[in-house]
Amino acid sequence: VKVKWNKEVFSDVELTTEESPVVFKAQLFALTGVHTDRQKLLFKGSTVKDDHWNNIQIKDGITFLLMGTKEELPEAPKEQVKFVEDMNEHELANALELPAGLTNLGNTCYMNATVQCLRTVPELIECLKNYSGRLTITDGSLEASQSLTIALRDLYEAMDKSAKIAPLILLQVLHMAFPRFAEKGEGGVYIQQDANECWTELIRMLQQKLRINTGSGNNFIDQYFSGSFDVEMKCIECEDEPPVHSTENFLQLSCFISTDVKYLQSGLKLRLKETIEKYSPTLDKNAKYEKISTISRLPAYLAIQFVRFEYKERGSVNAKILKDIKFTLSLDVFELCSPQLQEKLIPIRHKFKEMADKKLEETATKTKLTAQTDDESKPKHKHNYSFDGDIGSNNSGFYELQAVLTHKGRSSSSGHYVGWIRRKEDEWFQCDDDTVAPVKADDILRLSGGGDWHCAYVLLYGPRILTSDEPINPTDIQTVRQ
Repeated sequence: VKVKWNKEVFSDVELTTEESPVVFKAQLFALTGVHTDRQKLLFKGSTVKDDHWNNIQIKDGITFLLMGTKEELPEAPKEQVKFVEDMNEHELANALELPAGLTNLGNTCYMNATVQCLRTVPELIECLKNYSGRLTITDGSLEASQSLTIALRDLYEAMDKSAKIAPLILLQVLHMAFPRFAEKGEGGVYIQQDANECWTELIRMLQQKLRINTGSGNNFIDQYFSGSFDVEMKCIECEDEPPVHSTENFLQLSCFISTDVKYLQSGLKLRLKETIEKYSPTLDKNAKYEKISTISRLPAYLAIQFVRFEYKERGSVNAKILKDIKFTLSLDVFELCSPQLQEKLIPIRHKFKEMADKKLEETATKTKLTAQTDDESKPKHKHNYSFDGDIGSNNSGFYELQAVLTHKGRSSSSGHYVGWIRRKEDEWFQCDDDTVAPVKADDILRLSGGGDWHCAYVLLYGPRILTSDEPINPTDIQTVRQ
């Protein structure tokens, strides 16, 4: 069809009546920059509603008239003071400074929860802001990684300005890039998808496009989200066969759930020691090997997936393991690292211990009031969490939990996904699509599983920041290392 907007005419714009008009308007937003909320779409003098096409006889070549401007709306006049009880949902969200919510567009909670969790990474937000480009869709095709990167950038910018956003553009681009996410069931409703698959695909697309703006041109995802394993493969059935050493990269750690696993740490250890079967050149047949992995590089942001779903032939579903697996708000992965990396981590860990001991000493020797006054009066120095020369790495092995993606239900193709995010210190929020509410840290720890309540599916840990009263002397670090 054709779309006339001001003095411009857009020809050969693709339209399908299988989708609601609001999806077509999202495409027009990509073409014109006029937000869907400010569009008025006319056909032969009649206004096209968002939810249905009425009795419009649509055929190739017809012309729609689009009214609306992409300029910023003038600021609204200041309103008189209102009590919380008198505020509507939008006013309440602004007053409480709640994060923006995302509208569920039909079983799209998996995408909404993923977007909310990734938004807690400030370096990612900053890198996206610096990414140039405008979303274009030509003849129904697009360049997946670039389009998804731009759509996510624009969505995050919109979330900074509104209390509730309908992520239409991101969903449309996601469906075009990965048609399996656009599958529909009975009644034409989108089928529920796996949130970790969405997480993985978004990270993979960002990995292809985002570069660190430091002049180095390094890949952002590789630097901030990617870690490395040192791997040793030893044949169990032949002692004479020498072990094989290699390196593997990861964007996620897996916490395997078995009868003996009750805690996150033990589930992670289980992943690092496996028995596999492969061809043995010495025995000239398939044999059992012991695969031992240790972490040789830690990323600043560590994503951990609970392997909660297993395929059941009976019913052909990914059934959920509901077992309670405890996790903590702080995580130390030192024992999962290689000896070489452990040696590099020790100096900053030593500084963390010095700061903790100093704080205990001050608490013991001063009154609580005096200690608080002194702490507030002293300038605090935030220290780099990365190794020199390796931006986006973790130089201590210490992490703080900053986001949890949970699933409620019995299979990955049903149920409901929710994002739980930490904005600062102990300030947590539950992001249940467009409903956002403050929660306590204790509520986060109750997401460990064990029943039909929300179970943690993906955890996102960020670097613990070392703060001190004085700058760190590089000579002191070298002394500790020696």
